[in-house]
Amino acid sequence: MIHPNPIAALRDCSRRLVSAKSGLALMEFALTLPLVLTVGGYGIELSSVALTNMRISQYALNLADTTSRLGLDAGGGVIQLREADVNDAFQGIRLASTALDLATNGRVTLSSLENTKQTYDTAYVQRIHWQRCFGKMSGVNYDSSYGTTKATDGTSNTAANAGTVTSAGMGPVGGKVSAPQDNAVMFVEINYNYKPLFGSMFVAPQVIRYTGSLLVRDNRDYRQIYNPTPAATASTCDKYTS
Repeated sequence: MIHPNPIAALRDCSRRLVSAKSGLALMEFALTLPLVLTVGGYGIELSSVALTNMRISQYALNLADTTSRLGLDAGGGVIQLREADVNDAFQGIRLASTALDLATNGRVTLSSLENTKQTYDTAYVQRIHWQRCFGKMSGVNYDSSYGTTKATDGTSNTAANAGTVTSAGMGPVGGKVSAPQDNAVMFVEINYNYKPLFGSMFVAPQVIRYTGSLLVRDNRDYRQIYNPTPAATASTCDKYTS
């Protein structure tokens, strides 16, 4: 039915709209929801990045600490490091990093940086004698950034398997570490492929890198890594497995 006074009807409708408040909260929520979601998502992503960095840093330090104390007393207080000891240390990191799936999404490199005088040396030489690794990621972003060893087994105490000489030490510029005479440093590198929670909306995918190092804290036999019967499978760095 047509209102007899259209102008009055329009005024009445306008007054009712101005005084209506039943949908105000819903409208405000709809307007602010995108901002809340954006700020909340950004905060969650930054927290995830920070937590992942902390975890990777701790894994590197823990592995260096563990491997600096491993081994079997072979008599006379001389400690022999075995392949099984290294594998056990790696397994501990695998289990600790289950939430990040470090074994699939990263690469862990353990290096023995030694300053020793072997039978084939004429003087003390600082070298990466052997390395052990695990993790499926490969390439320049994941393999060792500070040197490699030319031997894959690390067992033969010969000049051909002496390891890579690195008089400058290992580590980033301004943070290199070196081994004291007749001692070694367990140097750990972890490179992890971080996948953001929200794709690349807030943070780009990135490789998180951390190192850790500690002096060997026992009278270790530096001639080789031992592998007595029953022999363990050596986690050499030519393998890319989880």
